Amino acid sequence: LLKPLLEHPPFRQEFAERNLKLLHGPMVGSVTASRARFWVRTAEESEVQIVTGTGAPFSPDVRSKYGRTSRESDYTAVVGLEGLQPDTAYRYDVIVDGASALEGSDRPSFRTFPERGAPSTFEVGFGGGAGYVPRNERMWDVIRSHNPLAFLFLGDNVYLDLPGSPNALHRYTYYRRQSREEFRRLTSSTAVYAIWDDHDCATDDVWMGPYKNQPPWKLPAWRHFRDNWANPGYGSAEWPGVWFDFSVGDVDFFMLDGRFYRTNPYADRKTMLGPAQKQWLFDQVLRSKATFKMLVSPVPWSFDTKGDALDTWNGFREERKEIFDFLAANRIEGVVLLSADRHRSDARVIDRPNGYPLYEFESSRLTNEHVHQLMPGALVAYNEKQSFGLLSFDTAQPDPTLSYRIVSIDNEIKGEVTVRHSELVHDK
Repeated sequence: LLKPLLEHPPFRQEFAERNLKLLHGPMVGSVTASRARFWVRTAEESEVQIVTGTGAPFSPDVRSKYGRTSRESDYTAVVGLEGLQPDTAYRYDVIVDGASALEGSDRPSFRTFPERGAPSTFEVGFGGGAGYVPRNERMWDVIRSHNPLAFLFLGDNVYLDLPGSPNALHRYTYYRRQSREEFRRLTSSTAVYAIWDDHDCATDDVWMGPYKNQPPWKLPAWRHFRDNWANPGYGSAEWPGVWFDFSVGDVDFFMLDGRFYRTNPYADRKTMLGPAQKQWLFDQVLRSKATFKMLVSPVPWSFDTKGDALDTWNGFREERKEIFDFLAANRIEGVVLLSADRHRSDARVIDRPNGYPLYEFESSRLTNEHVHQLMPGALVAYNEKQSFGLLSFDTAQPDPTLSYRIVSIDNEIKGEVTVRHSELVHDK
């Protein structure tokens, strides 16, 4: 796809003069209190190392093991740092084939997470609906201005809309976003976690079926997604997918894959998660001791968010009930729902007959021009401009709080809802 550009003499001259080694990235991901991983794409197969330090001027004192980019992974690699201190700001550099790829520029910085289980105060951004619209790419700088500890991409992160084995167009759809300076500024300084939705893996409202290797392009599509992010996990060893969990202090996030094993929503027996992912979710939630437990779905949990369409959890009511009944039967406290897909930002409450009401916060118009209408029943809702969700956690106070704010692309607060942990407990 890019061959004509690569053969264009003015481009070849510009490329040679710049001596570019690092094409895309760095992107920070999989951060904990003591570790972090860094995704990069190089111009050719290269040896890569990350070095970091806390001093000024920059003087690295922690070095990663060497990684290597490969043609098979589209010249990408994920390299990890270990031995870091919790809740600490680090500057870092990317070393490609023994030389700094960032020399002469401001080296980026990131922050490690608080110790797992420790009460803390922090913010996390989230959203979906990030189609490539050049004039809206400034959104990434708006998000960065809030200094979130992490940002969650909840699907429709790019719009491939190309069912089949990844080809040049699939790759270019990522390249154009990864080449934006605004996106690079955000992802080089903020821990990024990503799940996919229909437009990322195939096409609109797709269900990919119950098999891990059928259709034949399913695993290649998954590998392509994996090659473009730095998540802590991708399903299980036996059952690949785009689900994983991570923790920030005493908040646990359970990131769900709503597409890889989704079956026909019009059939009698159907599933969105598939049995392996659902059992994983039950096991992890039951094990969690976190103050807040965030169940993160690429599509809305509330039934009335997309009319009669079956693409949301509206098409998988029995499985949603099974999940909610599990939470009630095991008296799981502190559960809050996150979602994306609808091109707007909402906050809703789902009443349950056997447990406390579940708050759902949804946001999915990061950069998209296309807008979805507001639907009745929301606590707050906004669709006039692009927006993202900003979550503020304070688990250090006696009754911990979680606040959801809707922030527009012009950095305006367009709605806010606060929930206290005392609202998310079962009656004695």
